[in-house]
Amino acid sequence: MLDDRSERLARARNRYAQRRPKSRELFERASVVLPAGSTRSVLDVNPLPFSVAQAEGARLIDVDGNEYIDFLGDYSAGLLGHDPSPVAAAVRGALERGWSYGGVHVDEIRFAQAVCDRFPSIEQVRFTNSGTEANLMAIQLARHHTGRDTIVVVDAAYHGGLLYFGRGGEALLAPFDFRRIRYNDVDALPDAIDDTVAAVLVEPMMGSAGCIPATSAFLGALRSRCDAAGALLIFDEVMTSRMSVGGVQLRHGVTPDLTTLGKYLAGGMTFGAFGGRADVMAAFDPARGGTLTHGGTFNNNVITMAAGCAGLTEVFTAEVAETLFARGEALRARLNDAGREAGVPFQATGVGSIMALHPQSEPIRRTADLVVPLPLRKLVHLEMLTRGYSFARRGYVTLSLPLEDADLDGFVAALTDMLASVVAPLLARAPAKAQRARG
Repeated sequence: MLDDRSERLARARNRYAQRRPKSRELFERASVVLPAGSTRSVLDVNPLPFSVAQAEGARLIDVDGNEYIDFLGDYSAGLLGHDPSPVAAAVRGALERGWSYGGVHVDEIRFAQAVCDRFPSIEQVRFTNSGTEANLMAIQLARHHTGRDTIVVVDAAYHGGLLYFGRGGEALLAPFDFRRIRYNDVDALPDAIDDTVAAVLVEPMMGSAGCIPATSAFLGALRSRCDAAGALLIFDEVMTSRMSVGGVQLRHGVTPDLTTLGKYLAGGMTFGAFGGRADVMAAFDPARGGTLTHGGTFNNNVITMAAGCAGLTEVFTAEVAETLFARGEALRARLNDAGREAGVPFQATGVGSIMALHPQSEPIRRTADLVVPLPLRKLVHLEMLTRGYSFARRGYVTLSLPLEDADLDGFVAALTDMLASVVAPLLARAPAKAQRARG
């Protein structure tokens, strides 16, 4: 079966490359001046990434004229779509007043007010340029607030380029004192979270690790254990804050001390933020005795602040967030039904409008439960690209607001066809090979 998968994957890669000669030319040019041909490792796709020429709504067109319905949404940053008109108008209006101020301005205050109003756990907020920065700053703030050094994280979690706890992440890992736990393992928490711990940093749904939701019991136990140990609880909601007006934390009824944000909240512009309890955030306020400084030339840049105000107040309202959440829940149920109808091992995990496709039937509660060989994941990705649907190679899928019902129907139909015509035959041939080997 592994040989069949490899052969099918090789054919799929060849077919993919043949339809993208201009993308290949650009990839070869890029590889001369950019290691691997890009500045985002997640875009390293074998044999080459397609090069985008135009984006509109939930559609992408590459330089070779191939069109895709976008079910990736720039890894959840593109929730509002590729060209939401209120955001575009706000950015144009801001640029007409000049930029790179080097000072405070009204949109910075308006955006901060919108964020604090939206997330009940955030009494005060500070802006950064990425989710990675937000998580680094939250860690440092927790260490300062508690006078402790140890940070508890989940094994295989991703909290940014310098906070990746999976295979290959060690070389670039920020030099903090980390202690790792297993996701959804309540029994391990009493020993892991003691009076040496400054904070626990956790995603209420593991995003890049496979869209694995936390149980309410796990999040509640984290809250209780942090309270008992005098540690801060930090929720990384860079991806999941879209799930309600208060993020996933509001749905579980578990309130962290600090929350980190990023991705879509600035309408697709460069953005990150961290915020939480006012007494903790006071460390940055000299008037309240705070001694921490937080620099960043572009923390309050004109484009991000204007885009964020428009995105939160005019486009992604609380009502829209609830509708999108329900839409994602319904789609994930349909995808799981498609796997059952095709009679092949398959499941879609996730929460609301963010999910992951897994060609396996074994239950997934933590990353150690992921058992699908990488070639099969890559094959599923390429086969869906051939059918005109773009998502991440690891099976990561996010919904954006411009996606129409017909797009969701088409995605389900394409996945059902792919499972039946590609995955099922590969799996069906496996027993025969095994029988020949035994004979």
